[in-house]
Amino acid sequence: MSIEIEAREETKVTVIQTIGDWLAYKNKEEWLKDMRGNLSLVASIIATITFQTAVNPPGGVFQTTTKDDLRRHDNNSTGEVEDICPGEAVLAVVFPDDYQPFLLWNTICFVSSLSVCLLLVSGVPINHRFPTWLLSIGMCITITSLGLTYRQAVLMVTPDPIWGTAKTLYFRLLYVWVALMTLVGFFLVIRLFFWSVRKWNENCNSR
Repeated sequence: MSIEIEAREETKVTVIQTIGDWLAYKNKEEWLKDMRGNLSLVASIIATITFQTAVNPPGGVFQTTTKDDLRRHDNNSTGEVEDICPGEAVLAVVFPDDYQPFLLWNTICFVSSLSVCLLLVSGVPINHRFPTWLLSIGMCITITSLGLTYRQAVLMVTPDPIWGTAKTLYFRLLYVWVALMTLVGFFLVIRLFFWSVRKWNENCNSR
């Protein structure tokens, strides 16, 4: 009976090691070197894009030169009349309910891209699995929030008749993107899980 139990345990360990080897990188050193350079470039570009989008939003900003040029706007959401100041985003005043999600996703994208840059330049060893996993998840969040920022921007600046015809194609592409991100996220979680189980088995066997 004990022989059968040991055989089953060995089979489990073998299966875990096989899956772990399949999920592992074949040339890890070369891959890490390429990944560090590529992630630094992509994260820096995305951070620059989101920063420029925040200070120069879709629809532009109100341009005024004197106090006499200041206008007042009736806020439809609150029913209050608000002063319009120079430099304020036009769409934030005209479409405040649509502009808030745009600002939220743009901020998430900006912060997550800065976090990736910080991890890359902080000296944290990325040759370990967990920091690599963090970088991958960070880039998934960055790219997803960038796509949602694009969606909100297009929604605000596109006329309703045109958006109505393009909405079907957009949602189809959105479903494909969600499926792809789910697959990538599942792959990353499975890789981290099997790495953790493999390390745990190695520690148990070494005792």
